[in-house]
Amino acid sequence: MNIQAYFEEWSRAPGETVRMAVSTAHRQVHATLVRLLSGPARDGQSVGRTRACPDVLDKNFAGRLQTTAVGSYATLPVPAAPTGATTIHCWIWPTLPKHATPQAVWSVGRLALVIADGTLQLRDGATTLVGLAKPVITRTWSAVTVTLDGTDATLTLAIVDKRPRHTAITAPCSLVVSSQTFMLAASGVAATGPIAAFNGKIDSPALYVGPFTPADIDAVGRGLAPSTSPWAAWELAADYASETIASLTGAAPGHLFNGVERGVTGRAWDGTSDSFIESPAHYTALQFHDDDMVDAGWAYDLSFDLPKTLESGVYAVQLDADGASSHIPLFVCAASDATAPILFLVPTNTYLAYGNDHLASLDFSSVMPHDKVVPADEEYLFAHREPGRSCYDTHADGTPVRYSSRRRPLVNVRPGFPNWLTGSYRHFPVDMYIVEWLEHVGLPYHVATDEDLEHKGRGLLDRYAVVVTGSHPEYWSRSGLDTLDAYLGDGGRIMYLGGNGFYWVTSRFAERPWVIEVRRDNSGTRCWDAPYGERTHVATCEAGGIWRTRGRAPNKMLGVGFASEGWSQGCGYKRLPASYSPMATRFFDGVETDVVGDYGHVLGGAVGDEVDRYDIALGSPVDALVLATSTGLGNEYQLVIEDLTLSLPHQGGAQRPEVIRADIVLFARMGGGGVFSVGSITYGGALAWNDCDNALSRLTANVLQAFAAPGPFLLSDAAQA
Repeated sequence: MNIQAYFEEWSRAPGETVRMAVSTAHRQVHATLVRLLSGPARDGQSVGRTRACPDVLDKNFAGRLQTTAVGSYATLPVPAAPTGATTIHCWIWPTLPKHATPQAVWSVGRLALVIADGTLQLRDGATTLVGLAKPVITRTWSAVTVTLDGTDATLTLAIVDKRPRHTAITAPCSLVVSSQTFMLAASGVAATGPIAAFNGKIDSPALYVGPFTPADIDAVGRGLAPSTSPWAAWELAADYASETIASLTGAAPGHLFNGVERGVTGRAWDGTSDSFIESPAHYTALQFHDDDMVDAGWAYDLSFDLPKTLESGVYAVQLDADGASSHIPLFVCAASDATAPILFLVPTNTYLAYGNDHLASLDFSSVMPHDKVVPADEEYLFAHREPGRSCYDTHADGTPVRYSSRRRPLVNVRPGFPNWLTGSYRHFPVDMYIVEWLEHVGLPYHVATDEDLEHKGRGLLDRYAVVVTGSHPEYWSRSGLDTLDAYLGDGGRIMYLGGNGFYWVTSRFAERPWVIEVRRDNSGTRCWDAPYGERTHVATCEAGGIWRTRGRAPNKMLGVGFASEGWSQGCGYKRLPASYSPMATRFFDGVETDVVGDYGHVLGGAVGDEVDRYDIALGSPVDALVLATSTGLGNEYQLVIEDLTLSLPHQGGAQRPEVIRADIVLFARMGGGGVFSVGSITYGGALAWNDCDNALSRLTANVLQAFAAPGPFLLSDAAQA
């Protein structure tokens, strides 16, 4: 991690400007642009083959260390404070009340309500004015009120249930509310993020004129409103996707920073609905974490323009300093007047979902018989919070990470970055094997990202005869699925060259397109369970979970769907009778064996990692040609959770080969469209085996040439003529 960097936008078109933020202790950095032409493991060069583009970028710039703000908080402007007593009230749901350092629930000027050593304290800077001996309870809603009258301060804690239990204490205090900014989850802000960051939820914060009466305190302890009206309050039950909070009392809007979560259950949630759309009054809470980070916020050190004639492709900015080197991928789309029959759709949503994951902390030994070797750069993530987390991780308080951002250094999205789970590669490096194969086939191709597709829609896809996916296009938005499905229905073709694709519901924030949202439900194969009542995405109001439970199993569109995962020895595919039929023989020109893909750069075979099967019960087309099926996966491969209704033994690949398998399928769609799916993440590593001179490569190239040809795609005996 000698050189860290990210782009303002990681997908650019010819003629556009690229801006890059860099952080390094090296005094001088040299930047060049290279085009990436292959996967890793070529002559010991993990980056693979590249082609330099010195006419685009070849410059030196000064290095510097940049600071990342970590932790979320909110600032809420308030009207000028009235004279006399003021009461500040909110509900809290702390997740780490015994944190090693104090956590500020709120602050206004020098005054802060802090949780320290598990108890509430009212502080003037570092001085405790008043504190409660009774501890707050983890993950339990409590009503907290603070009254200031210029002479005394009264702090009251009430556990919210059907039997209000109050604890109150009063002490001398001459402070009054004087600041015109009310801050949540922090006592101040530094370059590194909020000071005394809070972990947990805060519901319905408000400031009132005058003290609360005993009846008011009793009311809020029951979850009811006090008798007086607030002079500062905010609308938390609307515009859930926004980082702006409207004032209900005439002040300027408030703002949320660095990934504050909305659409989380509040103190009024009673389980009658699991969506803020149906019951917004049950979702008036904000959730904060001291390790939230959705934008590193670095200044941009490097800026350069892409020539209008630059070819579309996968590029990287190579950064060199004192012998250290790093390659940061840049995806260059096609110019508006450029033509090609093929679009390689880069699965950047998947890159984001896994970005900087901490999965190496989990035990996968039962399905990973090779030695576990965690790269040093990945070990860096365990010691530093600044790079942020992935949607496979939980926060420090154990709650799930729902957001991931590309505006931060992504350690594991680099060419040749090794993967401990496979013992070789995963994700972006495997996708580069597919790029290598496209270069080998020689047909013109362009690249675009998931984000490009969601932004440009059919206007992007309609330029191409065939779309080729990456190795693991797992995370898809509704708009992306709708666009791709409509494209196929109107004569488009897709080659799904991966596994476990089109699986998790994914959303993107319109105001912050560099951030994706993933809210898993409790039905899919997953690393954490979704909290009850918090499945609905705030970015799009889409219910989260897997697309299969939304009636959109990938089998319907692509012919195959997720069946199993494991990381032991891979295998090949055995040809089935359909592959010898008159409709399919043309695709097997140059294929002289019954088994293909029993080799590869990842797990030693074309079938491995995560695999998909053909299943009519899940919507696979009955008229699809199942050309080949995996030759056999071991018991490290277990049946996916969504296929189980009971926890039963003997659900491994050697025991359930009829469902734990990968299938290659081919079928035509109305309007001249076509689909070719292979159902395995490691497929790309086999395509590139032996410099792409192998039977699997020839089979896939034959399909690509047929899909890229003008005119409708047909599967019939007549098509042989």
